[in-house]
Amino acid sequence: MLRKFAIAAAALSAAVVGVAFAAGEAEHPHDYPYSFDSPVGGYDMGQVQRGFQVYQQVCASCHGMDHLAYRHLGERGGPFAVYRVTNHETGEPELHVGQPAHGGTFVEVTDNPYVRAIAEAVIITDADPNSGQPADRPGRISDRFRSPFPNEIAARASNGGAYPVDLSVITLARHGGADYIRSLLAGYDGQTEGVLHHNPYFPGGWIAMPPPLVEGAVPYADGTATTVEQYATDVAAFLQWAGDPHMEQRKKTGLVVLAFLIVLAGLLYLAYKQVWRGESH
Repeated sequence: MLRKFAIAAAALSAAVVGVAFAAGEAEHPHDYPYSFDSPVGGYDMGQVQRGFQVYQQVCASCHGMDHLAYRHLGERGGPFAVYRVTNHETGEPELHVGQPAHGGTFVEVTDNPYVRAIAEAVIITDADPNSGQPADRPGRISDRFRSPFPNEIAARASNGGAYPVDLSVITLARHGGADYIRSLLAGYDGQTEGVLHHNPYFPGGWIAMPPPLVEGAVPYADGTATTVEQYATDVAAFLQWAGDPHMEQRKKTGLVVLAFLIVLAGLLYLAYKQVWRGESH
């Protein structure tokens, strides 16, 4: 029995050492100054919108986002949240993507035309309610992001045996977060070995995923540069939002709680001084 335990312990130690060695071969990701990095920072929604565009046109062909629904894009704090504001020149109400600096009434996601258009542009294969047979229909805002493959077997068959990971919480699941994703996507150096591609930011140095980003492949309407580095920066920001969409509200709540605790600590100190004044310690 002791021998079995010893063998199992040795095997586990070898596995841990092997994983640690492989992880140690990866270069540390570049530290990019994202707007959400600071304790009071928030998302650059223009960047998140561009990142969604890159995901939609490039990454979605292989990677799903099972934990994200289309309605999340238009909820408060989402990249396509819409507010109704009054045009000061015409006096007519207009829709504004993103919270305006002053005023504005939040438009519920069920009435958000941008999110509806995004969802309806996706074809969802679902069971027909009458026949029970698979049938295609336009997406709804309540749908989860469409999976590119029906199951893991099909996913591996289409990618040379490699399984494209779900990207819903990828920045939270990987050490380095958005910096790691950005460095990985922009870190291909052109070396190949069979079906593997060299990338110094991937543990072990070789990855089955071909370089997904090509300069100029995704046009930006706002005039932002369409370079591989810019695509990688933007899509990493979108994936960070996808994994932590309520970060801004959490930070605001945390600051309020911290201020309350500081005031409470001051009041407790004053009460202590009042109760024990005149007493020797």
